[in-house]
Amino acid sequence: MNIKKGDTVVVITGKDKGKSGKVLEVLIKQNRVIIDGVNIVSRHTKPKSAQEKGGIVKKPAPIDASNVMVMCSCGKATRVAHKIIDGKKVRVCKVCGMSLDKEHAKAVKKDAKKSAKAAKADEVAPKEKKASAKASEKKTSKATSTKKSTTAKTVKKTEE
Repeated sequence: MNIKKGDTVVVITGKDKGKSGKVLEVLIKQNRVIIDGVNIVSRHTKPKSAQEKGGIVKKPAPIDASNVMVMCSCGKATRVAHKIIDGKKVRVCKVCGMSLDKEHAKAVKKDAKKSAKAAKADEVAPKEKKASAKASEKKTSKATSTKKSTTAKTVKKTEE
């Protein structure tokens, strides 16, 4: 399960869709999480002794882990990727590349910046190649279209 206690999550399906909150408890065997302020149920309690009061108690109930997504510090709901940093498996945001585990955030941030710079450099070179290829295609297409029109004219003249 990619969700841990203390994560901020947003509900993506169900009656509480769009609500967000902090994970209070993770139930691994049932694949469920309990989130603060989400899936609130009313529990009717009976007093067990003379001092206790009975009544209706509202408390959060478990929700399936597949119905929530982790919120990154960038403010977006994200899927979770894993990277190995300093010999440890770290949870990483798929959107921005930041670490979801607080103790490894700085190391992942540096790595993400380096990879982003490399990706930008790779994008610039193919764009220039595509632009020159398109320009040459336009020139050749114009030349062939003029040839077609002149041949069509000569065919019409010979038919008459």
